[in-house]
Amino acid sequence: MSPTLQTRRRALPDAPFLVAAAGGKPSRLPVWFMRQAGRSLPEYRALREGVAMLDACFDPEMLAEITLQPIRRHGVDAAILFSDIVVPLKAAGVDIDIVPGTGPVVASPVRDKAAVQALPVLEADQVGKVAEGVGLLVERLGETPLIGFAGAPFTLASYLIEGGPSRNHEHTKALMHSEPEVWHALADRLAEVALTFLRAQLDAGVDAIQLFDSWAGALSERDYREFVLPHSAKVLAGVAEYGVPRIHFGVGTGELLAAMRDAGADVVGVDWRIPLDEAVRRLGGDAVVQGNLDPALLHASWPVLEAEVRRIADEGRAASGHIFNLGHGVLPGVEPEVLTKVVELVHSL
Repeated sequence: MSPTLQTRRRALPDAPFLVAAAGGKPSRLPVWFMRQAGRSLPEYRALREGVAMLDACFDPEMLAEITLQPIRRHGVDAAILFSDIVVPLKAAGVDIDIVPGTGPVVASPVRDKAAVQALPVLEADQVGKVAEGVGLLVERLGETPLIGFAGAPFTLASYLIEGGPSRNHEHTKALMHSEPEVWHALADRLAEVALTFLRAQLDAGVDAIQLFDSWAGALSERDYREFVLPHSAKVLAGVAEYGVPRIHFGVGTGELLAAMRDAGADVVGVDWRIPLDEAVRRLGGDAVVQGNLDPALLHASWPVLEAEVRRIADEGRAASGHIFNLGHGVLPGVEPEVLTKVVELVHSL
């Protein structure tokens, strides 16, 4: 950690998001949304027109502006850096692209020892444009905390092994069990990638980090603890010295919550499949949780949506700290006004 760059982190002792993340009592229930900066906003679509996703992620001014858009529009309590979990892979030189309508696609899947050994190592200067964007945001965000993020080793590995998004992760699971040494070598390499990416963001001034293990819910707890936890723990332990909140989130991970906490999370993200009070019971009463409105319900009538928001806020009181969020990301067709209305309701609670 660079002492010079560390001074760029702002002192935000009263920010509701940071107070809740530390298990304190914030002045209001904090709220932000995964994928709050993105396709649901007309200003985002206008700015991104004709610009490829990954190109936008490496443009400091553009990524800063996109990150700021939901802060201006919705008044959420935290900004999350506009980026993608495959950005560090692309920066390192992996032939990967985000295909509209599909997601990340890898030109040459990684399925053996030679392919793992051939993976490039990420250097911090290769994500310098991202760090530059963080620097711009630190200057422009005022009192709003900024969350940096990275993809967890398992989810990054799944994209590399499968060659793109997968429903069953069959190649990934087969490699895990058939060639565990190759798997662990790959996961360790990707833990280093995630660490380098997160440290670059932290040195530039982000106030919290989130480790996305989007596809971990495809695993049993036994497999998670054997094949995944050690590598996610390496990432989370590797940023502990920065002293910022570390959020760990996955989809369909109700059976993995305790294991994800054991990997070193300060805040555990919970998707919509399990009530927050049950999540807290599984984690222990001192847990800090984030979540967990079903994103699909942003399309429901307001009375239905209001009732759900109130229920989740009530359930979240079982935790030492609760950060209101969705159980996954904002869907593209959501009306922005609905998100603004949800923020106003959460703040009123």
